[in-house]
Formats: sequence, C-alpha cells, structure tokens
Amino acid sequence: MPGAPLKPMLAITAELPSGPDWGYEFKWDGVRAIADVRGGSTRLWARSGVEITTAYPELGALGERLDDVLFDGEVVVLSGAGIPSFTALAERMHVREKGRAARLAASMPVTYMIFDVLRLRGADLTRWTYRERRLTLDELELAGPRWAVPPVFPDGRATYEAAGEHGLEGVVAKRLTSTYQPGVRSPDWVKVKLEVTADFVVGGWRPGARKIGGLLVGVPGPDGLLVYRGRVGGGIGAATERELLGLLEPLRAERSPFAPGVPREDARGAIWVRPEIVVEVKYGQRTPDGRLRFPRLRRLRPDKAPAEVDDAG
Repeated sequence: MPGAPLKPMLAITAELPSGPDWGYEFKWDGVRAIADVRGGSTRLWARSGVEITTAYPELGALGERLDDVLFDGEVVVLSGAGIPSFTALAERMHVREKGRAARLAASMPVTYMIFDVLRLRGADLTRWTYRERRLTLDELELAGPRWAVPPVFPDGRATYEAAGEHGLEGVVAKRLTSTYQPGVRSPDWVKVKLEVTADFVVGGWRPGARKIGGLLVGVPGPDGLLVYRGRVGGGIGAATERELLGLLEPLRAERSPFAPGVPREDARGAIWVRPEIVVEVKYGQRTPDGRLRFPRLRRLRPDKAPAEVDDAG
C-alpha cells in the first residue's frame, strides 16, 4: 500500500450486538477515505491505497485549521434530504483532472463524515480504545462546511430503527474497549445493513430477452478462480445494461474464470469475461452451498477491487 499512511480497519457482517460494551454509528453509503492533515494541506487515500486527493478539492480546507492529524471516515454526497447518494458520488470518485474536480466540487460537493482519529499532533492513537478516540474526536469540534463528525449512540436497536427511518444504509457497532487494527477485518466492528447486500465479482453474463439476461457472479477463491455464487438477472435496467456492456465487452475471455461448479443451465451460452468488475447485489437468503436466492443488482462498485471481495461483504 505505497504512500498511504495505513490500511483502514474493517468490520465483519453479523447480527447486531447489544450491551453496554458497544457504541453504534450510522453506516454511510459512500467511499472510505483516510485523511492525512499536515503542513497546511490535506491528502486523501482510498481503501485500496490509491491517493484520491485531487478528486475532492473542497476537503483541502481541513488543513487550514488542523495540523498533524490522521482521520478515518467516509466521503459522501448528500441529497437535499441529507441522504447519501452513491450514484451521485460515482460521478466524482475517479476524477483526476483538477479543473473538472473543481467544477464538480461547486455543483455536487461532498461531505467527509469523520468517525475516527488515528493520529493527533504527532501522537499515534491507534492503541487507544475506541471510547478514548471518540472522546478526543468530539473534543476537536470539527463541524465545518464540508465535513462533520456523526454521532455515536448507546442503543443499538434504536440506532438501527433510526437508520431505517432516515433512509440510511445501516449501522456499525464498535466495541468501546477495542483498539484500531489497521487492515484487519475485526469482530470488534460489526456492520448491519438494513437490507442483505454483498459485493461480488462478475465472471460473465448470459444473454436473454435482452443483451444481458443475467450476470454470473462469484467471490475470489484460494486458487485464484471465482467461487460461483449465482446468476443475477433482476435490477438491470436499460441504462445499467448499457453501462455494464461498455465495461464487460472489452473484458471478454475464452475460458470461464470460475472454479468447477457452475450449473450447466447457467454456463450454457455464457459469455465469459476477465474478473475485473465488482457489483453489489441485494438478495434474500443463501442456499446451503452459498448460492444467492432472489438476487437483484443494486449498483456497480467502481471503488472496490476484486481482491477486496469476500463472503464477509
């Protein structure tokens, strides 16, 4: 992860924990970002380790009031109702041309939801407990034009219900006594989505009544091949189909990227692709062998690399 200060800590997907040992935050539908503030400037890094500073010039003002601080948070585009829009954010996340980024910052500004402080005035805080880091973060009084510190709540069930009432993605529960574990997917952080979703890698598609009758998706296996998780036919509108075809057509491959086990009816007539595109899928349950039931495409995930996809979500 060259250049980036550290890898962000990740949450597992599980049932909502309860009790006095936990704090609860809203889950924001955006892009994870580490912000390194020092010397009057702000540099931003995506979860993948790619620097994304140029894409969000409106966040540079963080460096004008703070120095030698490292934050963890989520970059979001908020609608008029204050609800994050990942579709709107997708127009901004890969912009690397300064002029275009400045124009988008004026017409479609982002907000940086800061939920953790990992360094303060040169001191490493990652070994502090979550409770201590949150108290320190709150004391910084960071409310600004393009950044905010969202609240943490003591009641998990009430937080979950409030997330649903406000159209948010879900809740993240964090153990109050836990330290920050860079790059680790830890049970000390638990994410609970309001709808069951997960990310998958596209390994091909099957034509149907339309050019894309269904996407064939899976997760990376230990041998480098995809483990098949099912065919996703729902949720693919005309505009999404055009976008998918534009991405997938150049990736056509002669061989299946899946390990053995793709059902014959799904493999018949399939068009295989190199496994480079990640999508988020909403589904009901899973079969005992891990296949998705009633899957529907929710969105593309251009912010996520295939290597980052696993069955933990």
